[in-house]
Amino acid sequence: MGDETEKKITYLLQQLTLREKINMIHGGGLFRTGEVERLLLPPLKMSDGPMGVRHEFENASWTPACDTDDYVSYCPSNSSLAMTWNRTLCEKAGTVLGEEARGRGKDVILAPGINIKRVPVCGRNFEYFSEDPYLISELCVPFIKGVEQADVAACVKHFALNNQEYERRWVNIEVSKRALYEIYLPGFFAAVNKAHVRSVMGAYNLYEGEHCCQNQTLLDGIVRKEWKYDGMIVSDWGGVHDTVKAAQSALDVEMSVKANFDEYFMANPLYDAVQDGQVDEAEIDKKIRNILRLMLRVRLIDVEFNENGQGTVVVNKDRKAGSFNTAKHREIILDAARESVVLLKNDSNRLPLVLERTKKLLVIGDNAMKVHAAGGGSAEIKALYEISPLLGLKCLLGGNCEITFARGYEVPKKEKDGQNWQENSLNDGKERKDGASGSKVCARAEKLRSEALELAAQFDDVIFIGGLNHEEDLEGRDRENMSLPYGQDELIRQLLSVNPNMVVVMIAGSPVDMTSWEPLAKAVLFMGYAGMECGTALAQTIFGIVNPSGKLAETFPKTLSDCGALNLSDFPGRALDEQEKKRMNAHLTQTYGDGIFVGYRYYEKYHVPVQYCFGHGLSYTTFEYGNFCGEWVKNENGGRTFTACIDIKNTGQYAGAQVVQFYLGEECPKAENAVKELKGFEKVFLEPGVEKKVKVCLEEAAFARYDEEKGSFEAEEGAYILYAGSSLNDIHGNIHFSF
Repeated sequence: MGDETEKKITYLLQQLTLREKINMIHGGGLFRTGEVERLLLPPLKMSDGPMGVRHEFENASWTPACDTDDYVSYCPSNSSLAMTWNRTLCEKAGTVLGEEARGRGKDVILAPGINIKRVPVCGRNFEYFSEDPYLISELCVPFIKGVEQADVAACVKHFALNNQEYERRWVNIEVSKRALYEIYLPGFFAAVNKAHVRSVMGAYNLYEGEHCCQNQTLLDGIVRKEWKYDGMIVSDWGGVHDTVKAAQSALDVEMSVKANFDEYFMANPLYDAVQDGQVDEAEIDKKIRNILRLMLRVRLIDVEFNENGQGTVVVNKDRKAGSFNTAKHREIILDAARESVVLLKNDSNRLPLVLERTKKLLVIGDNAMKVHAAGGGSAEIKALYEISPLLGLKCLLGGNCEITFARGYEVPKKEKDGQNWQENSLNDGKERKDGASGSKVCARAEKLRSEALELAAQFDDVIFIGGLNHEEDLEGRDRENMSLPYGQDELIRQLLSVNPNMVVVMIAGSPVDMTSWEPLAKAVLFMGYAGMECGTALAQTIFGIVNPSGKLAETFPKTLSDCGALNLSDFPGRALDEQEKKRMNAHLTQTYGDGIFVGYRYYEKYHVPVQYCFGHGLSYTTFEYGNFCGEWVKNENGGRTFTACIDIKNTGQYAGAQVVQFYLGEECPKAENAVKELKGFEKVFLEPGVEKKVKVCLEEAAFARYDEEKGSFEAEEGAYILYAGSSLNDIHGNIHFSF
């Protein structure tokens, strides 16, 4: 934004009193900042939004404010969206979220979540994209651009190192600078410098002994100074702990879950601190500038000057109105769900099932009839509708197929305690709650299992649909392990012994342990929380109307104990030592001893076998690769780019898509470096018999590593290998070259 914008900001800043300034930098409602009526400055209205615009609440309580007028489209979770590996589709999904946020009158939508999936049991993994910083960067940038086309601000979160829910507000993170810059920051850097995201949210946890929402190293040193960011930084709700530290940091807005708005750290206590000389009012002015800049960027306001140079705040008539629950939005959500389905296994071409031949079908599993929109924590959505897998199958097959449903396993009903979880969300749950127990539950579970086993022996076509739900994938609590809940493992084993042809579908927001039954299954599909058309997309995939093209955006280890965060680190943290107790307000410290070896970098480096590797995903068709070649090309700016091409041909009978993945590694990997890392990918759609050339361009930055002594990225000369394939482990060509 130019000089005219800064002129407007300066003028408004000069009109504001200290009280009015402070009113603008903290919550004046649970999802809005304070306003300045005298100058016609409105509040900033926000909403949670990872999977759609959250329903309305009363301004000062967590009481629902609307009845039937705040239903919205239920969008795919970021974990689901990431499995599409489709940049264009991510941008379209962003436009849906942005338009619906604007249509609901919001100025800031609190999305996307882009934290690294460091451990497979993090309760909020379903909200995040990937374990890989490059993939996150490539997908979040178009997503953010899509959101912000609608005259709203995306709010990328949670900055930074928020990689677990256990003690999320009180765990101190210690990590090497190299790992910080190579693994945990690239997605945020891309959001700020490539997508030009309009707002950033701080994280709950501490970094180097200071809470992230008032951390000068992160907010001032990195975001403001290194990245030259002039957008708005907002706290996570309840993430501020000290008035002076918050005021002197680059944080602009404090939000929380309590309704005592004037008592927030950056409210009356900050006014008193300025009056007492503890905080310079100039610190407040910096925050106001960033807030006003965001207001102008989203066209919430404008300033008109008269001939005497006096300005007036006016409503910007050119601001887009937005929309929600449109047919176009539903179409995009369906497309995203279709491309997110991952075919993990398909022995003997068990899938797809043939529509015309399927006259009787048995569907087993609670997730077949469960809908997920209304759970997960702050990601909860009041969905206009949600097609469950069972409904999707019935809609597709119609009256010519008799579908029988058996629940198969018992999901205990959650007892309501009359309290809103959000009001108590600052009291972190430290233990995972086990499911209900007792003889009645056991008896019901045994009855359901017996019924399912008896029916499975009578049907040729059986589909089991299980996995996790939002009692497991849940904000505020990590899972204890990767095992399937509710006795599903034993049930699946028994069902496969009765009917070896049973198709298994896992719906979950994070990896699950399949080792006890996966070898027995012929066909396994995996799907995330894919939005309101989840069931439609799944049914169409099972019956071959859609050819699966999803790829895993994270590694599926065999068990949690195989994870590098456990073997090289002290996850979920250790007790503070005496020195730490004196200098920080924390409960635990976790040192990221795994360094850069997160996800596939760890498993490949340390030769740890996995269930399914990063990037894995099968198709109903086949592809052939050839003619992989590359060369250095000089750029106009004097640099050089390694440009490589590979041919890919659809050699099967189905039209389909393949994600061609490019990985870069040293010929002789150094001990401190990964074997190979994702550096490029392209999703190509091909009709049978059609061939296409896929290109990747590696700038010199692709060869750079963070040098802790120099405090910068430095390219490393040496002998390299560029790999091309359909997954990390399914490589179809390589090129040896020097840098």
